[in-house]
Amino acid sequence: MSTRPLALSPADHSSLQQAYKCLEYPSFAIRLSNFIGTPIEMGLDLLPHNCRRRLHRYAEKALWGALNTATVGLHQKRGRSSDRYYHLIGIASGAIGGFFGGPALLLELPFTTSVILRTIADIARSEGEDLENIDTRLACLEVFALGGCSKDDDAAEAGYYSLRLALEATLSGASRYLAQNGLKAQAGAPILVDVIMALSQRFGVALSEKAAAEVVPIVGALGGAVINSLFIQHFQDMARSHFTLRRLERKYGPRMIRAEYGKLRPPAPKLLYAAAA
Repeated sequence: MSTRPLALSPADHSSLQQAYKCLEYPSFAIRLSNFIGTPIEMGLDLLPHNCRRRLHRYAEKALWGALNTATVGLHQKRGRSSDRYYHLIGIASGAIGGFFGGPALLLELPFTTSVILRTIADIARSEGEDLENIDTRLACLEVFALGGCSKDDDAAEAGYYSLRLALEATLSGASRYLAQNGLKAQAGAPILVDVIMALSQRFGVALSEKAAAEVVPIVGALGGAVINSLFIQHFQDMARSHFTLRRLERKYGPRMIRAEYGKLRPPAPKLLYAAAA
């Protein structure tokens, strides 16, 4: 009978700390703001409401298309994930999109989403995940929701494990459905619609930030390349952190890792109430 370690090794504790930092303090908007020199919120104000709604609809379509192609060709791969390779592809697509201007974003989006999902799946494989497992494939899609956290997002305030708990019922239902009907199950199945809608709503937050940066006057193709570089890097960081925690959960048990993760959260500030005069 196997027993789990009683305490995290120094290396695993360091990995946990790094994952916590990435997941609890997503930095995509901050990186963009530093690059363009303008707060992202100002760029968001320049986006018409209809444009934001279209971005969210495109996010749904892109995720649908990715559902059956997450792991094609990766099963036999060994060793480290090819983060730099996918990073360069993302930069190239961003440069092309930036060269042709804002409307090209809607054409670039499906391709960029596929690149993101491929690098997420490759990272999952490198962290010991079985890409044949349906739960692993859904966990790859789950990263899009994690990456959608923003500073003003209520779910981001709730934290990583709270979000996983919120998605658990929907993803579990989808896992059972796919186990019974196969990975090529009809896209219109209600349980899969629920999954895609839940993920795309949060993925749309990051897409809106990306689009907001691209409507701010910058250097065309060069700007699009840099923005996509930050975009891909952001989701790679989310994926690495997500699958690091899943690896540690397999090794130490989910309960122990969640408890250790909770210990990293700073204590809530104490409120001081002045006595009424």
